[in-house]
Amino acid sequence: MKSAWFILSALVAGMLLGIAVELVSPAAGTASLPWIEPVGLLWLNALKMTIVPLVVALLITGITATADAARAGRLAFRAVMTFLGAIFLSGLMTLLLAPLLLRLFPLSPEAATALRHGLGGTAEAGPSPTFGDFLLSLVPTNPIAAAAETAILPLIVFTTIFAFAITRLEPPQRATLSGLFKALGDAMLIVIGWVLALAPIGVFALGYALAVKAGVAAFGGLIHYVLILSAVGTGCILLGLLLAWLVVGITVPRFIRAMVPTLAVAISTQSSLASLPAMLKSSEELGVDPKKADVVLPLAVALFRFTSPAMNLAVVIYVAWLFGVELTPWEMAVGLLVAMAAALSSVSLPGSISFVTSIAPIAVSMGVPVAPLGLLVAVETFPDIFRTIGNVIGDVAATKYAADGVEAEAPAAAGESA
Repeated sequence: MKSAWFILSALVAGMLLGIAVELVSPAAGTASLPWIEPVGLLWLNALKMTIVPLVVALLITGITATADAARAGRLAFRAVMTFLGAIFLSGLMTLLLAPLLLRLFPLSPEAATALRHGLGGTAEAGPSPTFGDFLLSLVPTNPIAAAAETAILPLIVFTTIFAFAITRLEPPQRATLSGLFKALGDAMLIVIGWVLALAPIGVFALGYALAVKAGVAAFGGLIHYVLILSAVGTGCILLGLLLAWLVVGITVPRFIRAMVPTLAVAISTQSSLASLPAMLKSSEELGVDPKKADVVLPLAVALFRFTSPAMNLAVVIYVAWLFGVELTPWEMAVGLLVAMAAALSSVSLPGSISFVTSIAPIAVSMGVPVAPLGLLVAVETFPDIFRTIGNVIGDVAATKYAADGVEAEAPAAAGESA
């Protein structure tokens, strides 16, 4: 939390200084850009260099961990299937809701142009691939070359196949390879931690450059982005409550009453992990067997991030809309699949780290510029509140559904054996 506020403060300070310099002396502002902007771009490049190895490591460890969890028993398997269904629905909601919100509440053309210019100009639109070209691009002839060219989508396809192959190995071999890629992922996360320690400097420089290029309109653009993301986050919360009512069978007033202590912890900490003790009490209040909750809820905190596909896709769709990138239906479908994989393979990390590791692969796979993420991470503090609230609602609802389902199946299984 403290780090997030430092980064946000650096952004505001950089933008205020850039606006002040531009107002006092436009020539001085323009002259200062070649000296200050490279500092921000250097920091951004340091973040981008970790994307490929981190995607491979987290995807493999996420798939192997999910497979191992599903093998742990009927309750764990039902929980994992519940997680997959829920994150699919949340991501699908964003594919419908985010474009609608951007049409209903567009940014003014002047502010959009200024923000786009400040974030790197216009994205180069290549020729639209045919569906056949798209299918051929899915399977890489050379995975190493795909990694070198940052061709994330074919790399993800190869990595996914490789990860599922690991799950079919004998336990000692599976443990060896899983441990190798877990160590690789942990090392990359340490590197990202070092890079993000310099985030106030990098974000200050990027914010200064944005303000010099875009002026006061940059503030309006960032506020518009935060409001759109917060609206999608609100949609996630409502979807979670709706699923708890229609699928799990808990009335909304009863569910909210049980969740009040958990929501208080979630809002104050913005951490699902810190909310785990409160979630255990909320699930017990809803009638979940504590023994089952002790299995499902830690699994949910480790694997299940209900809002991640929705919120991460919303970021990418916003950047695509801002830069005029037309997203085809199959690109959006691929984005949804990558968002689901990123949600399952991410770990409980500070928001600034998970923001980069989860969203960059989605953006690259959909052909959307990655550079704006370096600035947008600074304002993630506000949408992150909605992420955490939606996640704890999803965790408790999924726990109730998984536990009730196993209880309902047990008598039927006993009857068949009789």
